[in-house]
Amino acid sequence: MADRFAALERELVGERALALGRVAAGMEKALDDLRQFDADGLSDPAAREELAAIAAERVWFYVVQRESLGWYRHEDALAFYRVPGELILRMGPRRSF
Repeated sequence: MADRFAALERELVGERALALGRVAAGMEKALDDLRQFDADGLSDPAAREELAAIAAERVWFYVVQRESLGWYRHEDALAFYRVPGELILRMGPRRSF
C-alpha cells in the first residue's frame, strides 16, 4: 500500500511540475507583451493597464503553482523572469468591470 501511495505522490508532483512549466510560459508571454508595448512607446493607458493586469495575474498564477510544489521563496524565480516590482505589488486575479 505504501508503494502505491508513493507512486501516486510522485505522479502528482510530476503533474504539478508540468503545470508549472505551462503557467511559466503563459507568464513569460504576458511579460513579453507588456515589455513590447512599453518598448514601442505606445501611449494608450487603457491598453497598458490591461496588459499589466494580465501580466500581474499570470505572475500570481506562477507563484500559486510554485507554492503547490512546496516552494515558498519566489524572489530568485521572479528575478530570473525579470518581473517588475509594479507587477509583484499587484499580483492577483484581474478585476472584471
